[in-house]
Amino acid sequence: RTIIAAGVDAAIVQDIGIYQLIRHLSPDFPIHASTQMTVTSAAGVAFAKKVGAHLVVLARECSLKEINKIQRQLQKENIQIPLETFVHGALCVAYSGQCLTSESLGGRSANRGECAQACRMTYELIADGEKVELGDRAYLLSPQDLSGLPVVPDLIQAGVTSLKIEGRLKTPEYVASITRVYRQALDNVMADMPQITPVDTLKFRRPQVSYAPSDDERYTLEMAFSRGLSTGWFQGIDNQALVHARFGKKRGAYVGRISRIDSSKREPRLVTETAIPVKPGDGLVIDSGNPDTDQGGRLYAVETKGRETFISFGRRDINIQRVNVGDRIWKTNDPELDKATRQTYSDDRPRFKRPITIRVSGEAGIGLTATAVDRQGHTVEATTDVVLEPARTKPLSTEKLTEQFSRLGNTPFELTYLENNLQGDIIVPVSALNRLRRDLVAQLVSQRTAPSTPLDQDHPWTLNPHASHRDLLPDVTPTAATETATTETTAECVVAEFVAAEFVVLVRTLPQLQAAVRSQINTLNCEFENPASYRDAVQIVTAAKATNPALQLFIAPPRITKPSEYYILEQVKKAGADGYLVRNYDHLAFFAGERCIGDFSLNVANPITAAYFKEALGLERISASYDLNVQQLEDLLGSAPAHWFDITLHQHMPMFHMEHCVFCAFLSEGTDFTNCGRPCDQHEVKLRDRTNTEHILKADAGCRNTLFNGRAQTGAEFLSRFIEKGARSFRIEFLNETSAQVSKTLHAYQQLLKGDITGADLWQQLNLSSQLGVTRGTLEKHHR
Repeated sequence: RTIIAAGVDAAIVQDIGIYQLIRHLSPDFPIHASTQMTVTSAAGVAFAKKVGAHLVVLARECSLKEINKIQRQLQKENIQIPLETFVHGALCVAYSGQCLTSESLGGRSANRGECAQACRMTYELIADGEKVELGDRAYLLSPQDLSGLPVVPDLIQAGVTSLKIEGRLKTPEYVASITRVYRQALDNVMADMPQITPVDTLKFRRPQVSYAPSDDERYTLEMAFSRGLSTGWFQGIDNQALVHARFGKKRGAYVGRISRIDSSKREPRLVTETAIPVKPGDGLVIDSGNPDTDQGGRLYAVETKGRETFISFGRRDINIQRVNVGDRIWKTNDPELDKATRQTYSDDRPRFKRPITIRVSGEAGIGLTATAVDRQGHTVEATTDVVLEPARTKPLSTEKLTEQFSRLGNTPFELTYLENNLQGDIIVPVSALNRLRRDLVAQLVSQRTAPSTPLDQDHPWTLNPHASHRDLLPDVTPTAATETATTETTAECVVAEFVAAEFVVLVRTLPQLQAAVRSQINTLNCEFENPASYRDAVQIVTAAKATNPALQLFIAPPRITKPSEYYILEQVKKAGADGYLVRNYDHLAFFAGERCIGDFSLNVANPITAAYFKEALGLERISASYDLNVQQLEDLLGSAPAHWFDITLHQHMPMFHMEHCVFCAFLSEGTDFTNCGRPCDQHEVKLRDRTNTEHILKADAGCRNTLFNGRAQTGAEFLSRFIEKGARSFRIEFLNETSAQVSKTLHAYQQLLKGDITGADLWQQLNLSSQLGVTRGTLEKHHR
C-alpha cells in the first residue's frame, strides 16, 4: 500500500503471490516481471503478462538470436508487452531465481536478495576421482562482467524497450560513470538509426549501424568495476570466454606484465610495457596467479623510458621478494577519474544533455508558437503572450531564433535543430522568447518525469482502500477425513488412520528406479539427463503395476526451456508417463490438461502463490520452495491446505543451475555442445570447495549444468511436526546413490513413518555411511 500510494513508477516482482496482491490492491499499478522469474521464452512472457506484468525482464542467458525468436513468437500470438534486458554489470553464473547455493551453504536465500556470492569462490575440479590441474584457473564459476555496449544496436533492432544496469553493492561513482557511458552510446546509436520503428523492429535484420566502444569508454567501464568484460550470452554460448577463472574480484584495467625488476635505485622498481597510462596516485594490484599472494598499493613514482615504464610503490606497500617476472599488473583505481565522476553528481547541474528539436510558427497579428520534441517522443507546445509585429528592421531570423532557444543553460536539454516556419518579416520582444523557452523546458521536464499513468489529485495509481491480503488466502477448512482422523503420537512420528502420509521418490538413474519400485513406493518422479531414457522408465513402471496397481510415474523435463528446445518437451511427452513434474512456464503451457505436479523451481513460498498454481492452473500438488526453513514451512502448511504440498524431506540440494557448462570449459577446448566432444558423457565431475566438500556436477538435455550439494540433507526430525500440520506427501530425492543405498535409505524412512525409529536415529544411521552422508541442512536454519 505504501509503495503504491507513494507514486513510484513500478514494482519489480518475482513472486506470483505478490502479483495477485498488487492486482487486488490496484488495477493499474505497473509491475515489471523480474529476471528472477527466469523468463527464457515467449511462454514465459505470456505468463508474466497474464498475471499482470506491464514489462518483462528477460533472463540474462537469452542471446540476441533467442530474443529475436521470442519477439517473433509474441508477434505471431499477438502478445504486446515491452521487453527489458540486462546490459551491464555482474553476471550470476546461475539462473536468477534458480540459485539455492547461498541457502544451501549458509541459510541465506539468493532468491530473496541475500546472495553470499559463492560463485566468486575458488573450486578444484575433480574428474573421475582425480584433481585436474588447471594452472592459475581456480574461479571455475565466476563469469566475467557483462558489457553489452557493442550490441546496443542489435538490442534496439530486436525491439528491446529498456536496458538494465546491474548495480548491487556498487558505489555512486559506478552508477554515474556506467550510466553516462550507456546513455551517450544509446543516444548516438538512436541518432544514427532514425528509421527504427516498432514495425521495423520485428523484421529482425541485422542493424546497419554498429557500435565500437572507444578506448575511453572501455577504460571508464573497467575502472568503475570489472572482473573482465564480455558480452555475456548475447552473442551465443562461448564457455571458454565466459569464465576465464583467474580471479573473482575487481581487477580494473589491464596495465601489462612485469618484464624485469630494476634494482639500480635504492628502492627496487618494477619494469613493464604499459597498455594504458599510469601515474602517481593510481591504485595497482600485482596479479601473481594466486589470489592469496596478490599485492598492491598506490603508485609513488612513474618514469617512462622508450617503451618501458618504471613504477615504484610506497615503502612497505609491497614485498618485492614475492614479485615475479611475468606477473600481471592491473589498475584498480584512478583518483582523477573518480574526482571527475563525482563532479557529475555532486551538484544539481545537469551533465548529460538530452537533444531536442524546436519548430516555430506564426505571423503578424498572432502569437509566436513553438513546439519542442525530444528523441523519446515527448512533445510540448507554448505560445507567446504578445503578438508578432511587422518588422521595420532586423526581422527575426533563423539564426536569431536558434541563438535564443539554444540558451538552455542548466536545463537537461540541448537544441540540435530549429525549424523556422514564420510567415513574413516579423519581430517579437526577446523577453517573450525567453519566457517561451522557459515554458517549453518546464513542460518537457514535467512530461519526462511523470509516471506513465495520469496522476489524480490524491494518488498516482488507483488504490482499493478496502482490499486485504486475507481476501486472497485459500480456504483451509479441514476436510471430513481430517476432521475424523485420530492420531497416535510416538516420540517423533504421527500415524494417521484415515489420512495416510506417503513418500514420493525422485530418481535419476534406472537402477535407482528399479530399487524404488522394489521398495513398494507408489509415486515416483524421474529426472534423467537423456529424455530418451524415459521410455525405459515407463516400461519398468508399467510392468510393476501388475503387482502394484497404485504405482504411478511423473517425469521431469529440463528446468529451463529456450525457444528452440520444444523438441525436448515433445520427446518427454511421447514417453507416455502418468504425469509430469512441471518446472517452468513452457511446461505449464505445453502439458496443460495433463496430470502435473509443480516442482520447487516455481518458487512457491506463500499461500497466495500456492492457490494460483493449484486452483487457477490445476496442478495436482506443488513442491514447497527450498528457501523455507522448518518454521516457515509450518507457517505455509497452516495458511493453505497442507495436502496441496510435496515437502522435500531428503535431497542433495541443487545449488547452481547454470547455462555455463563446466564440463565444456575445463575438460575440452570447445565453446559449446557442437564442438566440446561431450565430456559430460565420459567423466564423473565434482567441484571441491574450500571446506573440502566435493559437490556433484550434472548436465541436462539442454547442456545446462547443475551443481548439487555433495552431502544430502534430511528433515527426518521434523516429519511428525509436518504431519501434525496436515502434510501428507514427502519427497525423497536421490542423485548419484547406488541402488543398494536407495534401498537402505527408503527402508529407513519407511521405518520412520511407522514409528519404528526416530528422526534422530535415521539421521545418525544414514550419516554412518561415508558414501552417503547427510546433514540436517536448510530446514533447521534459524530454528533453534
